[in-house]
Parts: sequence; C-alpha cells; structure tokens
Amino acid sequence: MSVRDLIPRGRNSLAAANNRDNGEDPFLSLHREMNRLFDDVFRNFGVDPRVRRASAGWPNIEVADEDRALRVTAELPGMEEQDVEVLLEDGALTLRGEKRAESQDNARRFSERFYGRFERVIPLGYEIDEDKIVANFKSGVLTITLPKSERAQSRARRIAISS
Repeated sequence: MSVRDLIPRGRNSLAAANNRDNGEDPFLSLHREMNRLFDDVFRNFGVDPRVRRASAGWPNIEVADEDRALRVTAELPGMEEQDVEVLLEDGALTLRGEKRAESQDNARRFSERFYGRFERVIPLGYEIDEDKIVANFKSGVLTITLPKSERAQSRARRIAISS
C-alpha cells in the first residue's frame, strides 16, 4: 500500500464515499492525528521533571519571576473558585481540582474540552513569605502572588559583565 492509495481519486472512489458516509474528512483526520502526535512528543519538552510527572498539561499556567514575588496564573475556564484547591508545601505550589461536564450527554461526537481531575505541581525555587500570599479568581483565571522572603530577595545579585 502506498500513500497514493490513501488519497481519494474522485467523487466516486470507495474511500471518498466511505468518508462522506461517516462524516469524516480524511485530510482532517490526518491533520488531527499529526497534531496529536506532535503534542505528545513536545508536550513536556524543557519542563522540570517534577512538573512533568504531575501534569497532564492542564490547566495552562504562566509563572512570572518578579523582583519581590512570583506570580502564578492558571487558566481555568468554566470553573469556580470552590472547584480549585491551592496548596504550598515543600517549596512547591500545588493546584488541584476537578472540572465536571455540564451534562452527561453521550451523543457528543467530538470534544477537545477537558473534564476530570487535575493536579499541577510548580516548584518555586525561592523561600516564600507564606503570610502574604494572595490568590484571586476572576473570569476563569486564577492568579496567585507569592511574595519572596527578605532572605530570598537579598540572595539575588547582579553580576557585572566585563569585556
């Protein structure tokens, strides 16, 4: 079998007729499978192994290292603050929760939406002033500000570069 055997030759070809009958475009199917393959290969490329083990890639997060604080932002569309748990322990921030389907509709044919339990563990790398942590949840976005301790702030030094 060659690649040409996979390409429908015309409106009357058997492959084209089968794909029309089940509503599946062969090129769309190929495109979807290629995207899945690349997502699987590159999903955790360059990610700290501790984060990789705990994550399924959802929710999407952003970690900003500012002068006096770390800011972690997580996209949690369709969720409420009571659906999410935020923990700080052993130098890592843990986000966990569960997104439930709006309905138990078994007629869904295709969905790229995420449902189910999740857990993301984010190693912080700094001592955090735990009494000053602030978490806000607005419009499906969770923002956690983790102030660095005075000791952690004083450890950072600018190093002069000479030519």
